[in-house]
Amino acid sequence: MNNGFLPVNKSDMLKRGWTEVDFVIVTGDAYVDHPSFGTAIISRVLENGGYKVGIIAQPDWKNEDSITEFGRPRFGFMVNSGNIDSMVAHYTAAKKPRSEDMYSPGAKAGLRPDRAVTVYSKLIRKVYGNIPLIIGGVEASLRRFAHYDYWSDSVLPSVIIDSDADLLSFGMGELQTREIADRLASGEPISSLTDIDGTVFKTASAVGINALTVPSFEECKSSKRQYAIACRAEYDEQDAVRGKRILQKHGDVYVVQNKPMRVLTTEELDEVYALPYMRYYHPMYETMGGVPAIKEVEFSVTHNRGCFGACNFCSIAYHQGRQIATRSEVSVLSEVEQLVKNPHFKGYIHDVGGPTANFRHVSCQKQLELGLCKGKKCLAPTPCKNLECDHTEYLEMLRKIRAVKGVKKVFIRSGIRFDYLLEDKNDEFFRELVEHHVSGQLKVAPEHCSDVVLDKMGKPHIETYRRFVKKFYSITKQIGKEQYLVPYLMSSHPGCRMHDAIELALFLKQNKMRPEQVQDFYPTPGTISTCMYYTELDPYTLEHVFVPKTPSQKAEQRALLQYFKPENKAIVLKALKDCGRTDLIGSGPNCLINAPGYSKLQNPKMAQKGKGRGKSSQKPKAFKAKGRWDPKN
Repeated sequence: MNNGFLPVNKSDMLKRGWTEVDFVIVTGDAYVDHPSFGTAIISRVLENGGYKVGIIAQPDWKNEDSITEFGRPRFGFMVNSGNIDSMVAHYTAAKKPRSEDMYSPGAKAGLRPDRAVTVYSKLIRKVYGNIPLIIGGVEASLRRFAHYDYWSDSVLPSVIIDSDADLLSFGMGELQTREIADRLASGEPISSLTDIDGTVFKTASAVGINALTVPSFEECKSSKRQYAIACRAEYDEQDAVRGKRILQKHGDVYVVQNKPMRVLTTEELDEVYALPYMRYYHPMYETMGGVPAIKEVEFSVTHNRGCFGACNFCSIAYHQGRQIATRSEVSVLSEVEQLVKNPHFKGYIHDVGGPTANFRHVSCQKQLELGLCKGKKCLAPTPCKNLECDHTEYLEMLRKIRAVKGVKKVFIRSGIRFDYLLEDKNDEFFRELVEHHVSGQLKVAPEHCSDVVLDKMGKPHIETYRRFVKKFYSITKQIGKEQYLVPYLMSSHPGCRMHDAIELALFLKQNKMRPEQVQDFYPTPGTISTCMYYTELDPYTLEHVFVPKTPSQKAEQRALLQYFKPENKAIVLKALKDCGRTDLIGSGPNCLINAPGYSKLQNPKMAQKGKGRGKSSQKPKAFKAKGRWDPKN
């Protein structure tokens, strides 16, 4: 009986009256037919184009039969690792195996291989030989050039080389997927599909290819400076309007990235979200405990794509792009009406957002014709003078969602860019955000308080966050609510020295913040911060960047952000002693920890009277005018 999901086995295929499928999509996630999952979108886009699609989710990569369920597809295989990179899915920032996988049935770990795109692709090649093979999704998109791989601590070639795929689709994929499918169906060989925006191909000759040449794989592997130069160029050309073709040599083969695919229009994005998703995981997983990842998105609505915030540690700008694409109000409200009819719905919309919830427009009109500025950010370290900030449309949409019968509450849980919010001269959205869309706590991401570190992160300086905090609590008090901010903080980011970590600990103490969780910087593929981590260079200046890499450095920085935890006392004590900050050890109001019996004479640097920063009679010079500790004090 057809349950509305696409076929996951031969029996499903035959029940539809099919004798074969046109495309098989192989994915590292369990099969969830919801538009928050890339496999769901691409499979429905193909189906809408008239193609017969089969889904093979989490095949046993040790068994060749696991990818032969539908036989040989007419036009080819499409492979992805799932919604996140398989290595990130498997390992923590400390490279320890994760015990759970939220994208697998019952959260069971180990149902997909490491480097899933490459493993699945090689299995397909082994069984089906020279069949058209297209890779995509986050893992392929972020590894499309020579890239630093944190888990092997080495530079790896483009994944199109390792996987032996014919094409790599980067970015969101709908338009290039449809063009690839139509041209294959028309009889074109996949070797001729070298002119599709948003794709990468490989070729034995660069003759006749007009492209920007970046340092080769071999140069990136042998020279960190060349790696940084390549990284900057790859980021600079990630623009659908002005982006250039890029060529990178890998031995005797050339990897060629075509310019990024254009951003979907509102009408096109509406069409994508109107496709007949089941909006749930496949029923075959019910007895296995379901697929936990659905819980975060089942009653959430995505209204935008892209992010012109472009933080250096985030891959969204490199994957989705910086130009904002939005759905229409009609489309969003239609989805809300669907949610209300869902028997599981309890009246609460968990989120109306996207990569950044309050981006509803492009940052300025100039970019529509000229593209986004190369080498510059729209918001950091200060907002661009051309920035256009207006929450009116987003606010009106939220008001209409709140008015839908059956909706009790609408929360905003995806990131709010507070620096952008402060640029809006009209306070209406800020006030209604605080009054209607916060579930007791609002998560925001200052990430750090040191301007030096924030500059390396591509974030605004801490004074912007201070202004936001003051305004948030002022409005909260005015409306008579008790609500709090939950700041996201990051330790061990490139550029963060130990005195910066201490500065952040002091900032937390002075502002009476005790974070329950601290995020260690994770060098994931395809980010500017990962380039800095590997090369110890800023790719935009080629200046040296200090990078905390050793386990002890990372542990001390992490512990300092939770200095108040008894289990962290010993490591915090060591960090403060090593940095000559014995003034922060004791029972005084500015001290981070109390260590009874501790003597400053235990630290040789403090033994000389009147020297260093550890004199017991001195008050700590914790902050200068700009809120930054000066290590020379």
